[in-house]
Amino acid sequence: MGVDDDSAGPTVRQHRETTALDLRSGAVRADARGGVQHTAQIDPTAVPPPPAAPEPTLPRTVEQHLDEILAAVPQPDAIELAVLDAQGLLCAEEVVSKRALPAYDQAALDGYAARSDDVARATPEAPVQLSVVGESTAGSADPSSIGPGLAQKVAAGALLPGGADVVVPAVWTDRGVVTVTVQAPVGPGGYVRRAGDDVASGTPAVAVGTPIGPAQISLLAAVGRERVLVRPRPRVGILSGGGELVDITTDPAPGQAVDVNSYALAAAARDAGADAYRSGIVPADPRRLSEVLESQTLRSDLVLISGTFADEGDAVREALGALGDVRFRPVTMYPGPVQAFGRIGREQVPVIIVPGEPVAALVAFEVFVRPAIRLMLGKRQLFRRTVQAIAAQPVYSPLGYRQYLHGQVMRHPDGGYVVEPLGDGDEAMLARMARANCLIVVDEDVTEVAAGGLVTVMPLLLGG
Repeated sequence: MGVDDDSAGPTVRQHRETTALDLRSGAVRADARGGVQHTAQIDPTAVPPPPAAPEPTLPRTVEQHLDEILAAVPQPDAIELAVLDAQGLLCAEEVVSKRALPAYDQAALDGYAARSDDVARATPEAPVQLSVVGESTAGSADPSSIGPGLAQKVAAGALLPGGADVVVPAVWTDRGVVTVTVQAPVGPGGYVRRAGDDVASGTPAVAVGTPIGPAQISLLAAVGRERVLVRPRPRVGILSGGGELVDITTDPAPGQAVDVNSYALAAAARDAGADAYRSGIVPADPRRLSEVLESQTLRSDLVLISGTFADEGDAVREALGALGDVRFRPVTMYPGPVQAFGRIGREQVPVIIVPGEPVAALVAFEVFVRPAIRLMLGKRQLFRRTVQAIAAQPVYSPLGYRQYLHGQVMRHPDGGYVVEPLGDGDEAMLARMARANCLIVVDEDVTEVAAGGLVTVMPLLLGG
């Protein structure tokens, strides 16, 4: 079967068949070889229309793009680490103590172990005098006991002698050696740590989801745990794309730019709690580029790429497309109105692509990447806390875009906060960004905030 396209319209011709269909006329016409050609009237609406131009991609809100990312990031399996290596992570198990804390009745401070009945009526005007029988220091395991009218000098943490149920602080006495004068009463159990008061044997010491800091490490050590199950730090592979990029050791020629993003984003990822692996500038060779991207999927829980890539014919886009589904979309935010997200490789590792302009890259990290890392860490608080602040000068923002503007926020003498924008939103000002301690967030429907008006401020605290 052949298909001819001529001025009479589409004609379908079969072997030895002289019948033709004239789509534009119902008249009967003779075949050139003397045969009769039967024509039929065809409804033009039955002809397939020409392909329609693709509809433009509608901009996505910041929330829509963020929700897609958070729904796709993985939850790494818990791992066991030495307690010091677990600092800053979330406990992934309920740690049950196999021993009581404290393990024995002990003195809570330096003083004199005594019977509460003997000191109940002591006052500065009518002190009580007790005979001192021996001394107990921390670490001494020799059992001892006291009876009525007796006291034993004890150090903080020392084993409490039998018969004693209080420790009189040394400052409430004359610090006597043979006899001691007690000048104030102490109720039963006063300044005594009973065995198991802190943690009883067989009860939870550290709960699931508890952030492990110095206090938790102290408790884990006390209950005898050298290792603990935790939510691990997500592994983030970081790359920079762009033919104009050179490494920081190279002086850029006209038209070139130093790769600052792979360094800045690696630092930001570490500050957010991830293990960051900076791979630097992506190679220009397509085959090598594909190998680098694929290797990232094997060692990373999340791949982060910075760069501004052309719509058509870009090597990075083509390499990503060959490995999975990565979509570039306009997002109603400034700076960085184009963002991308997808999953690549056999393990469908999430890949987030942020703009190549350095200020926009770090803003996008704060908005999209940092919450994803904290979710992978198991944190309950994904986002930085925000405050309302008084604008020290007018703030302008493009209609329909949520603007993130760097600024300096400080306490107002009368209470609250005041913020001063740094610049006018120019994306390329790295020095301004370095001086900033916050992001001013202006919503999509606001184009101007007058000096003295309230704005939302996101303080950029390290590790916060």
